[in-house]
Amino acid sequence: MIKTKAYAAFDAKSPFKPHTIDRREPGASDVAIDISYCGICHSDLHTARGEWGGTVFPCVPGHEIVGKVSKVGPSVTKFKVGDTVGVGCFVGSCGECARCKQGLENYCEKGFVGTYNSKDSYGQTTYGGYSKAIVVPDRFVLRVDPKQKLEGVAPLLCAGITTWSPLKHWKVGKGSKVGVLGLGGLGHMAVKLASALGAEVTLISTSASKKKDGERLGAHDFIATADIGKAGPRFDVIIDTVSARHDVSAMLSALKFEGTAVMLGASPEPLPLGPFPLIMGRRSLAGSLVGGIPETQEMLDFCAAKNITADVETVGVTKIDEAYERMLKGDVRYRFSIDLATL
Repeated sequence: MIKTKAYAAFDAKSPFKPHTIDRREPGASDVAIDISYCGICHSDLHTARGEWGGTVFPCVPGHEIVGKVSKVGPSVTKFKVGDTVGVGCFVGSCGECARCKQGLENYCEKGFVGTYNSKDSYGQTTYGGYSKAIVVPDRFVLRVDPKQKLEGVAPLLCAGITTWSPLKHWKVGKGSKVGVLGLGGLGHMAVKLASALGAEVTLISTSASKKKDGERLGAHDFIATADIGKAGPRFDVIIDTVSARHDVSAMLSALKFEGTAVMLGASPEPLPLGPFPLIMGRRSLAGSLVGGIPETQEMLDFCAAKNITADVETVGVTKIDEAYERMLKGDVRYRFSIDLATL
């Protein structure tokens, strides 16, 4: 085993502290990575604070990882030492079910292995990217363009693919009319990506102050959330990134005939939903969970070609708890990225 520096939550209430974790020696098909940056996701906070239950402490979160290959196993052919690579939300799946064979490992019928707070094939608890290094099977490692701003690439491994996957699945492109509900870590990526795909994008937000920022990110129009019920049927797709209780029926009324609203945010409370907005327009309410490895690579390649990265504020490891509190207040535009050189 390799001793590796990390920053960990030791219980649901205490601040993060330095910790030393064990990483396995790379096996035949493994890639060892020295981590440069790791994005901070809301999932990290919920897990570290035990809000979703099942957290194994000490917990080392982080599933938006970018770094350089330090070692490869003898069977690895796709990567070499020095390559710039990324690791996203999962580091294992059965590889045999129908979903895995489709390249949709995120929907593995036996459950994927999360990058942290999960059990790997060795029966060990996984530790994420708030650490100096990680060892990952090569089929879950992704190519990253080293010319991009790497601290901004890191959140693409979660926020980027979470929004890219539904945009591609519902065939958003030139001529599509897309609404993006909420402008945060997910919403700002949805605006950027939908616009880059050629769609006409409308930002829907409670805060009128975000109108100008929406325009900067690529939005063509703005609607206040309170007015969405008056907007009339205008969208082919709405990407709903809100993780709190909100009026789903009003949102659905803004869809065109056979339009689809895709839920990405996870509200802790059940959401009220009347049947008539769905029935009257043969509309659909759907959900989407990150994306598989092939479409994650497709997203990274697209972002490299279009020079798209997340808007980030870079912090050191000692600022993780402060970043969590600021994230809860919406005090970040629009994602934090940890510089692991500070560990």
